[in-house]
Amino acid sequence: MADRPNSARGDRRREQLVEAGIALLRQEGWPGVTTRAVAERAGTNPGLIHYHFGGLSGLHAAIFRRATDQIITPLVAELLGAADERAALATMQAMLPQATGDEHTTRLAAELIVGAMRDPALGVVLRDELRRARTQLAGRLGRLHPGWPPDRLRGVATLIAASIDGLMLHHMIDAELPAGEALSAVAELLEEGS
Repeated sequence: MADRPNSARGDRRREQLVEAGIALLRQEGWPGVTTRAVAERAGTNPGLIHYHFGGLSGLHAAIFRRATDQIITPLVAELLGAADERAALATMQAMLPQATGDEHTTRLAAELIVGAMRDPALGVVLRDELRRARTQLAGRLGRLHPGWPPDRLRGVATLIAASIDGLMLHHMIDAELPAGEALSAVAELLEEGS
């Protein structure tokens, strides 16, 4: 991204361009997020994309970061706020239909994956966000289980993150997915392991 002095007006303009890009990404996917379309939707000059972001690829990265934050951060925050693993499972069960029930949000999630596969720079952004989420989950698990070694904390955090991703993907494709049964089975495993 081009280094530009920050101003309230410039910050607002960058925000408008990113929000316009996210709206287009939700509606049309990455092919719809063009310089002209974003500028038109934001009601501004296409040259401002180059000025503020160094070009379309810089804008794509900013859109990608914001969209990733909109999808991942709320899920992780809910899990981190759970009192224990059983509460986290209940939270996951409650959030699953909400997270996959909005067509625009599921489209955005799918486009993030497509973008990460298509553009290695975007893949790095997603990778880093997922790593951050796993690190936060491992930290929370460490507070719940201070005796667990670091490799176990990282491993369980990875399984949790992968399970959420898998359940969300399956639920997007099959709204009748027996996610409750799967989460109940995990709760039973927790009881057996106690």
